[in-house]
Amino acid sequence: MRWHTFLIAATVLVPLLLAAASAVARQPRRLLPWGGAPGLLCALLVPSGSEVAMPQALLGAALRLDALGAAFLGLCAFIWTCAALYGRSYVAGQPHERMFCGFWQLTLAGSLGVCLAADAITFYLAFATVSLPAYVLVIHDRAPGSLRAGRVYIALAVLGEMALLMGLMLSVDAAGSIGIEAVRQALAQAPWRDAAVLGLLVGLGLKCGLVPLHGWLPLAHSAAPVPASAVLSGAIVKAGLIGLMRFLPADQALPVWPEVLTWTGLLTAYAAVLLGLAQQLPKAVLAYSTMSQMGLMVAVLGAALGAPDGPAAGYLALTLLALQHGLAKGGLFLSAGLLARESGRVRLAVLAAAALMGAVIAGLPLSGGAIAKLATKEPLGTGWAATLAGWSAAGTALLMLRFLFLEKAGPAGAAQPAPAAMRVAFGVMVVAALAAPWWFSLARGGPTLAELGSGSKLWSAAWPLLLATALALVAGRSRGGMPAPPVGDLAAWGESAWAAWWRRDAEAGPGAAPPPSGWGGGAGWTVLERLARPLAGWPAVAAGLGLSVLVFVLALS
Repeated sequence: MRWHTFLIAATVLVPLLLAAASAVARQPRRLLPWGGAPGLLCALLVPSGSEVAMPQALLGAALRLDALGAAFLGLCAFIWTCAALYGRSYVAGQPHERMFCGFWQLTLAGSLGVCLAADAITFYLAFATVSLPAYVLVIHDRAPGSLRAGRVYIALAVLGEMALLMGLMLSVDAAGSIGIEAVRQALAQAPWRDAAVLGLLVGLGLKCGLVPLHGWLPLAHSAAPVPASAVLSGAIVKAGLIGLMRFLPADQALPVWPEVLTWTGLLTAYAAVLLGLAQQLPKAVLAYSTMSQMGLMVAVLGAALGAPDGPAAGYLALTLLALQHGLAKGGLFLSAGLLARESGRVRLAVLAAAALMGAVIAGLPLSGGAIAKLATKEPLGTGWAATLAGWSAAGTALLMLRFLFLEKAGPAGAAQPAPAAMRVAFGVMVVAALAAPWWFSLARGGPTLAELGSGSKLWSAAWPLLLATALALVAGRSRGGMPAPPVGDLAAWGESAWAAWWRRDAEAGPGAAPPPSGWGGGAGWTVLERLARPLAGWPAVAAGLGLSVLVFVLALS
């Protein structure tokens, strides 16, 4: 086995081994930062086009690193590593620490596997591994709000898995092959093309947080512990984006669907701004900001798929947007945890760094955010979609100002300062958020600092921030308040309607079942919980992981 083949395999295999090891390690949190190391090395060192074939497994599964996969793999592995360094101190001494660490590594394996999957079966298994185990991260503290968020998350995650499986099965059937390239080429002429595309859009778009299937995103991001929120927003939601980029054919091969993507993305971007501005929790505001940015990325993807000149420019813009957003948003979630602990000058420094990263996401002139926003202009072209995408930067800036206002108005941290590891992880993320988009753009012939400093480009990047600042000042002087929708909006409203329906049924007769608590009540849930109880112990999970690793190694041999 050559060294680059070994690194590709280790990217997925090492987190799985560490997940199993977390069941027996004395201090499993010490293993957290090591799971992403092979993925980082793989993204930086392995030549593009390298592949690991597993002909004995899953009808000929394979892992392959290409240019797109390397960019997303490096992004995800870096965010996971920084968040793990932060989380090693964050979860120390907390209940359920061992379970958190094990499922962290398991979810990490899926997150990195999505970037390397070369066939539909491997992609689906990796996507399920990044979706379903993340439930344990969301409910880590077992608080009522976290358990409720977890119920909504897992219900929608299962719905997404079913839709994705349907879309992939129809696509593979049309292609006669499980290879992603073959599936993409055959999809446009598939007999059940529209049904397959709809399944892919529901399954992958749900992970992106697209309206109307977005309710899980603000709930899960708000309830999860800070390091888990950072990877949920910075890395995990990108699994849906890379899936759409992998499977949907370009070159105008899909009539109507690119426009559906573009306008659904823009609807998501603006709905998230309106909903996020009314939130009272800083992490909820950040979650809605992630939803808005993912909507913008999906809009750009739709424009790229329908572009007559091909999707190359749009894919480059998407990669830049994902890189800039993932690093900055991951850093902002880490700042939320630090701001709850720090006081005095350190707290002011963290707040200033958070303000800088928020401005970068909104497209601060001469920053990586300005480069990413400039790159979207070519695939979006002219017209209403391009205009609305440009104006969405002002909404992003308003959400960042809302987050900073809530954090500044919040109480200072306790006398016990944050551990050094948490500060270091946050600092590394800030530096990466400022430098990495520049490095990526210049390495691919992007605009130089002098070009970005021209008058027209400076004004194009600056006016949304100036407009947002003016609107925030006006809003700060007004006495009226905005109506505050619940976190999760549609999911919360649907939950209330569901409970009301059960109450009405219960009032109809004495033998009716009691109303459920959230989405977790009712006889069906009780049966499922009883069936799952024998597998709930972490040793059983570890044994299953060990068997999976053994099968993986045998497939490589």
